[in-house]
Parts: sequence; structure tokens; C-alpha cells
Amino acid sequence: MDNTNGPSSGVGVLDKAALVLSALEAGPATLAGLVTATGLARPTAHRLAVALEHHRMVARDMQGRFVLGPRLSELAAAAGEDRLLAMAGPVLTHLRDVTGESAQLYRRQGDMRICVAAAERLSGLRDTVPVGSTLPMKAGSAAQVLMAWEEPERLHRGLQGARFTATALSGVRRRGWAQSIGEREPGVASVSAPVRGPSNRVVAAVSVSGPIERLTRHPGRMHAQAVLDAAARLTESLRRNG
Repeated sequence: MDNTNGPSSGVGVLDKAALVLSALEAGPATLAGLVTATGLARPTAHRLAVALEHHRMVARDMQGRFVLGPRLSELAAAAGEDRLLAMAGPVLTHLRDVTGESAQLYRRQGDMRICVAAAERLSGLRDTVPVGSTLPMKAGSAAQVLMAWEEPERLHRGLQGARFTATALSGVRRRGWAQSIGEREPGVASVSAPVRGPSNRVVAAVSVSGPIERLTRHPGRMHAQAVLDAAARLTESLRRNG
């Protein structure tokens, strides 16, 4: 008999899926374990677990047991985006004022990255990236940062056709920041550092960008510390509120 503990939403299949996810919150479970924990019929528990696996909300461990899937941590990171954006304004403004260059915050969205916040240089030649702009994950220091800490399979896929190499990303992980010179756009240089969520996963990249004439061909020497400080402030904000 189905377990009806907890309030019903009136949408039976969602209530049962929620039972499966709640059961897995306690740790890995075999199908028999799911049946016991949820009170669902064995075919129903199996059908729901496999369907949730298709959507990456459920996965399997090395023993073939059901576990909570990676999509849930991605959704949790997205839920933290409001906190991230609330803090991003003052942090990016300070970064712009300290460096004299345009500052941006990027999040990964599939095979693209999206600018979710920006503080533009007030005058003169500048690199303008409007909020909402989508840019490829194949070039630029922010793309390097968002790619560098990915799991190996996704990193390998992402490097296909990229303007940067696995060796370059190894350097990014070692230093903790990335730079690019004319990689995304001719004449533009940038420096980026990772923003991490409460689980230490990279959830965003904070950047400064501008013409090579000002940033030189070694932009990290000029601005890496300021970008790292900005990333640390945003990371601390997410962890404090996580």
C-alpha cells in the first residue's frame, strides 16, 4: 500500500516522486530499500526511480544502489543565485573602482555562460558585456574558470574546439585564477576567479576585462589579486547564507 505520510499535493505521481527523493536523503538505497522506505509498490518505486534517474535527480552508486543525483545540487546552486546577485552589485562596483576596468559575473548554463551581473567602466574605451549576454564556453578567462574544476568527462568534452588547453586549465587550478589575451575577442584581455557555493563547488566566475593596451599581455599581474578578493567576498557571502 502507498505511504501517504505528509501532506498530499493532489498530484499523485509528484507526491510519490517526492517520497523516493526523501527516502534517498537518508543515503543510498536498493530497490527493496526504497519499497520499504516509501511504502510504494515495487513496480511503482522502480518506475519512478528510473524516471528520476533519466532527469539526473537520481543516480546509481558503484554498487548499483539509488542515490540522489547531480541535478539536485545544480538546482540548489541556482536557488543560491538570488543571494549571489544581491551581493554581486556592490562587489562588482568595488572591483571596477579598484581596477578601473569593467567587471562581470558569469554563470554556466549548459554549453554557454551567461553574464548575470556587471559594473561598467564609466568612461573611455571599455569591454561592455550587457547583463543577460550569453557567451561560448570555448574562449575567455571566465570560461576557463567555469570549466577548470569540472569532472573529467565533462572537462574533456568541453575542451573540444576550445581556444584553451587541458594544460592551461591545470594552471588555472594551481593558481586559482585565469587570464586571457585576445581569446574571446581580438584586443580584449581579462582576468577571472571562481566563486564557490557552500559545497565548495564552483558556481560562478567573477571577471574584469578591458583593452590589452591597458591590461597588457600579462593582465593577471595587474588584477589577479583584486579579482580573487572579489571572488572571496562572494564565496563568503554564499557560505554565510548557505
